[in-house]
Amino acid sequence: MKDEVTRDERVANLKGMGCARKRVEDARFTQGKGNYIDDINLPGMLHGDFVRSPYAHARVKSINIDAAMALPGVVAVLTAKDLEPLSLHWMPTLAGDKQMVLADGKVLFQGQEVAFVVAKDRYIAADAVELVEVEYEELPVIVDPFKSLQSDVVLREDLEPGADGAHGPRKHPNHIFLWEVGDKSATEAVLDEADVVAEEMVYYHRTHPCPLEPCGSVASMDKVNGKLTLYGTFQAPHVVRTVASLLSGIEEHNIRVVSPDIGGGFGNKVGVYPGYVCSIVASIVTGVPVKWIEDRMDNLMSTAFARDYHMHGKISATKEGKITGLWCHTTADHGAFDACADPTKYPAGFMSICTGSYDIPVAYLGVDGVYTNKAPGGVAYRCSFRVTEAAYFIERMIEVLAIELNMDAAELRRINFIKKEQFPYNSALGWEYDSGDYHTAWDKALEAVDYKGLRAEQAERLEAFKRGETRKLMGIGLTFFTEIVGAGPVKNCDILGMGMFDSCEIRIHPTGSAIARLGTISQGQGHATTFAQILASEIGIPADSITIEEGDTDTAPYGLGTYGSRSTPVAGAATALAGRKIRAKAQMIAAYLLEVHDDDVEFDVDRFVVKGAPERFKTMQEIAYASYNQAIPGVEPGLEAVSYYDPPNMTYPFGAYICVMDVDVDTGTADIRQFYALDDCGTRINPMVIEGQVHGGLTEALAIAMGQEIAYDEMGNHKTSTLMDFFIPTAWETPHYTTDHTVTPSPHHPIGAKGVGESPNVGGVPAFSNAVHDAFRPFGLRQSHMPHDHWRIWKIANGLGLHD
Repeated sequence: MKDEVTRDERVANLKGMGCARKRVEDARFTQGKGNYIDDINLPGMLHGDFVRSPYAHARVKSINIDAAMALPGVVAVLTAKDLEPLSLHWMPTLAGDKQMVLADGKVLFQGQEVAFVVAKDRYIAADAVELVEVEYEELPVIVDPFKSLQSDVVLREDLEPGADGAHGPRKHPNHIFLWEVGDKSATEAVLDEADVVAEEMVYYHRTHPCPLEPCGSVASMDKVNGKLTLYGTFQAPHVVRTVASLLSGIEEHNIRVVSPDIGGGFGNKVGVYPGYVCSIVASIVTGVPVKWIEDRMDNLMSTAFARDYHMHGKISATKEGKITGLWCHTTADHGAFDACADPTKYPAGFMSICTGSYDIPVAYLGVDGVYTNKAPGGVAYRCSFRVTEAAYFIERMIEVLAIELNMDAAELRRINFIKKEQFPYNSALGWEYDSGDYHTAWDKALEAVDYKGLRAEQAERLEAFKRGETRKLMGIGLTFFTEIVGAGPVKNCDILGMGMFDSCEIRIHPTGSAIARLGTISQGQGHATTFAQILASEIGIPADSITIEEGDTDTAPYGLGTYGSRSTPVAGAATALAGRKIRAKAQMIAAYLLEVHDDDVEFDVDRFVVKGAPERFKTMQEIAYASYNQAIPGVEPGLEAVSYYDPPNMTYPFGAYICVMDVDVDTGTADIRQFYALDDCGTRINPMVIEGQVHGGLTEALAIAMGQEIAYDEMGNHKTSTLMDFFIPTAWETPHYTTDHTVTPSPHHPIGAKGVGESPNVGGVPAFSNAVHDAFRPFGLRQSHMPHDHWRIWKIANGLGLHD
């Protein structure tokens, strides 16, 4: 058989790994053909809305629903008393705590759900919310976690005094846990004897993922068949199904959970919210579908926040700058309930990656979780379980140490990097870094921006400033980060007891096209594009002929969902391994068709060829057809495979980011002249998708570092609950980004990929922040807390006497 198509043309036709294939999802999204949760309308559907507490801490004395029930169109008003007989007035959190579904005796944060109104349309429900009369008795409010641990005010009266929490002993009624890792005594001994010790309090403020689409659900209980269908904005549909079964008592096979198109998640849609539970209960009670959609204020006030870590750090070094030890104690503000979305064994997530990219011989980390009168959450906002906090901490401590040593921060990083030959590297806090080439990446980044030239320009600008010729300072923000993603090995990582594996099921049709179903769910990452490319390279069927399905628990194999940059490291690996099972069976079929032994054929792009006789071959399309219409000895008909992948280790992407910023000391404005981002995510599946991920993550990092925050006053009133107050960058504020890369494959991953979706947020925040700090370094600034909005930058300048 002669083939007139060249091998290069066959490779190009596949659009496999390494191809900058256009996102297949975008065609329908750009035409307004997406199918989001609020697009779902079922016959007879009712609508739900919440009565929310105006107080941050208060007893609920009484709830009068008479006026609301009298409003035409109102069907029901649910309170905790209604849910209590079903044991649904409280629900478990992913962190092993419990959380009120509806206020049970008291409220613990402003915006907490008190009652659920069900009506014929959303507008009637909103009107009825205003008619529910709730009598409150105000209680003392605590919004400071340090004060919370000293206060006589007990926030969680439902917890037994003196009882242990999910993660061990509690030292105060408002204390959740103390989690420790590393060698505390050895670290403190090193600090005591060190030549140089830099100490600083680094605060990563509370912020919020604020996805474009808020949270919502549609529950439909079919009482005849005993089946519950739940549509919703779920980043982990199978976990939601399991939780729904545990809460409702409905057997899991009778629950179908569907995640349609999701307008961004960023960790905000991992957990289970009261709205999901109430829509289910309301559908069971009324016998018809019930929809709940939150508005923007609801989303910012009550759904899961991110960060809010107070990190007290000490870092020691020799006079020459070699780091000898790192000590960190973190006070973590968890809000009213411990609803963090972290693996069970890691109540502070992967904060213990705080040694970063540096060869630090000894380290200690302690984290105290604390209750306050703020909304619960603590999700991984575009990061992998507190990795962003860890990266910000170590990169700020490196900068402070550079000031202490009077050393260039770029050189300080270089002399402390983990060397290429040290990988796999075991960190002082217990992680095994899989691979890295930090020096090569750092040198490439510094050369790309002309670092020496930038420092010379900065020095000239400083002299001009001192002469009164300009009122703008120049800052150079350096960051080198290592992230830990791909949660994770079942032996280490689980959520509510479910090991964090993932899955892929593939079916090749007789005509040679394919469908793959996965346990993940895309929220904009481009899974339908990139997973098809992985399969194209593995099984030799063009990516355009492969359909990817996710998000329906009735069809997808069980998986732990999409968050923490785990899709490619875990589900991508499952996809590749399922593809290899297909390929192994296809090899047997090809050998039979070519009348040779299995070992006498080899895979070549999109076909199997006879070794030494490449003119004899069978394409994957031919093999697929044969698998359904020929009786092949020892081979079952069809061409299907499933793979559940439990990774042996995490993956460790890294990057070098450099931000150049001009800061006007009189107005506090910051002009970002240049932002260079070099990422190493191992094998690159789709360069175009990677660049889009980097741009998006950097823009979120810009928001966090330069203005975005969830703020409360002393009474627990939410000060940033609208987009007038909560900073979302537009094209006007977003700078130009220059992207670059190196490639250091993961040695244990089937395709060498590491993940990249979270990296730009992890590295971007310290890069922006370090640029602000660097601008003011000549005037004595060591540490200033984010966000660096115009007002705060102006206050820095004023505090340093630059307005005198």
